[in-house]
Amino acid sequence: MSLDKILLTLSALPVAAAIGGFYYFEDQATWVRVIALLVAAGISGLIALQTALGKAAWNFRREAIIEVRKVVWPTRKETVQTTMVVLVVVIIMAILLWILDMFLAWAVRFLTG
Repeated sequence: MSLDKILLTLSALPVAAAIGGFYYFEDQATWVRVIALLVAAGISGLIALQTALGKAAWNFRREAIIEVRKVVWPTRKETVQTTMVVLVVVIIMAILLWILDMFLAWAVRFLTG
């Protein structure tokens, strides 16, 4: 068994213990139990980051943030214009489908008597 598999297995233990503690100490305030759960999740995350899989995930996260910074977001005017175009197309398609439905209903009535 490789060190990465051992570390990933060990990273699950703090969260499992915190979940058990969350229910075992139900007489404590909820916010205290939630904070303990979050701390355990953080510890588990730090342990998992020591593995090759964790390092790859952290690198992916960092690269994703860099890519999000490169995105050119549309202006309010462009968003409103695009929304209006979509609404007009939807209305036109609804009318066309309504007309097609009326024609098919007429054809069925004509054929069935």
